[in-house]
Amino acid sequence: MAITSYGGDIALNQGNAYAYKNIPSDLAESIDELHDKGEYIDDIQLTEEGRYLILYGNNGMIYKGLPDELEEKMKEYNENNEVVTSITFNDEGDWIIVSTEHICASSTDIQDFIKEKIDEYGGLLAAHLTDDGLVLCYEGGYRFLGNVPENLKQALRESSYDVYRIKFTSQGSYFFADKKGRYQYNM
Repeated sequence: MAITSYGGDIALNQGNAYAYKNIPSDLAESIDELHDKGEYIDDIQLTEEGRYLILYGNNGMIYKGLPDELEEKMKEYNENNEVVTSITFNDEGDWIIVSTEHICASSTDIQDFIKEKIDEYGGLLAAHLTDDGLVLCYEGGYRFLGNVPENLKQALRESSYDVYRIKFTSQGSYFFADKKGRYQYNM
């Protein structure tokens, strides 16, 4: 799932079926090509300004407009055969990448914010950044920074899911899911 404030949306399921609207044409073409080739699309990140990343197959990536440091870190993880589990970035240049081996962020402030709760909440499963908000999903809890809608905070607190994917907008739209295919959304 990828959602934006302007209505650019992409929905995927485990069978690689998909639907989208109001997304950049080159992103749509890439999704169509991967689907036609039978590639498993693991995740999609789409920013308000149309930057995107498709994570597919065994760490395959198609992207446009990524910060240079994030692109370098992704290539490093690929060369080391690390499995990337979560990538998020925004139009302000912030980013977080989570692999089975490491967590790396665009700044020491974000990195320190992530590490503060690892001992208490366990491993980081997923993260999502908007231009003005951040949600971190750990094995045993959540952490919020900036403009995170109250309806999302409440839904996460009430959920029994081990959230593996999360997407939200500052206006209150959200989607989250676990590895078992259970999900919740507000669009």
